[in-house]
Parts: sequence; C-alpha cells; structure tokens
Amino acid sequence: MKQGRSHKGKHYYDDTMSTQAGAGRVNQKRRTREAILAASRELIRSGSELSMPEVARAALVSEATAYRYFPDLPSLVHEALLGMSPDPVEALAHVDASTDPVERVASATEVLMRDVLSHEGTARAAIAASITRPELARNRPGFRFGLIDAALAPLVDAQPTIGEAELTQLKRDLSMIISAESLFTLTDVCGLSPEEAIATAIHAARVVTSVATGTA
Repeated sequence: MKQGRSHKGKHYYDDTMSTQAGAGRVNQKRRTREAILAASRELIRSGSELSMPEVARAALVSEATAYRYFPDLPSLVHEALLGMSPDPVEALAHVDASTDPVERVASATEVLMRDVLSHEGTARAAIAASITRPELARNRPGFRFGLIDAALAPLVDAQPTIGEAELTQLKRDLSMIISAESLFTLTDVCGLSPEEAIATAIHAARVVTSVATGTA
C-alpha cells in the first residue's frame, strides 16, 4: 500500500513539474518576444535604421532567435508599429468639422509624411526589404490607407458626388502620393528638403482629389 501511494505521488510530482516547466517555457517565450518588440520600438523612436542584427543586439538575443519570432523585417516592423502610429480618425481630428475632401486629404497627406519622417530609418528598411521580397509588402504598416479612408469618409457618408468605381480609383491614386515612397522620391531623387517634399505631396494630393470630386 505504501509503495502504491508512493508510485501515485511520483506521477503527481512528475505531472506537476512538467506543467510548471511548460508554463515556464511559455512565459520565457513571451518575455523574449516582448523584449524584441521593445528593442524595435526603442530603435524606431531613436530614428535609427532598423535591421534584424541591430534589434537582436538591443534585445540581448541572437539574430537567429529574433528570426524565430519574426520571420522577416516587415513582419517585425508591422507589429512594432502597432500602437505607435496614431489612430487615423484621431490624427485628423483637427479637420473633423470639415467635410471638404480636398482639405481633409491635404491634412492626411501632411500627417502621413511627418509620421514617416519621425521614423525614417525604419520606413526605409521596410521598403528595402519588401523590394527584394515583394510578397512581404503587405506586411508593411497600412497607416496611409486608414488616413485616406478617414479623409474621404464624409464624401462616402454624404450624398455621393462620385461613383464607387471613381472613389476606388481616387483612393488608389492617393495611395501613390500619400506614401513613404513618394516622400523619399521627392527628397532623394528630386533633391527637395523634407518641408518642400511635404508641400509638393500636399499639392499633388489636392489636385488629384479636386479633379476626382469635381471641385477643381
């Protein structure tokens, strides 16, 4: 009888230890993931260029470990930026009273451009990664699309002045202008200062929106 109770007790002890060990591994994985994301966010805030080696070094993990949690840089950037960029509707709160699509789109353009400039190194790294691997492009943050939707929301909610197909085309046209790629083309290729680039992008967004909505 004593041996039986001892045998059962050993199984209970082994099961308990196994459960505790499993929980410990889960907690360790969560802490490692959080450390990688925290290191990424700190690098983003500093304006440094983001790369897996830099993130791993800042998080005190190996590069291989960083890749186990995030298979590519765009995936890491996407999750790291969650909660860092403002909500699109809140970002356009200063034009909330306006129903003028041209004015709202102009504001959305400036918000996006200044947001990109605040973490320029990260934006450049994400673009570079998705150029060499186009399938990763969809993992990049989609802040621009939220801004475009928010800017044009009054146009959609009110009696439509343009058809659904025309609205879809307008959003596509604006996605080329209200973008990090547009900003870097203007600064790197055209040689404009950041402020000149922002002004140029705003002008282009205004023109496109005016023509599409018939307010030109």
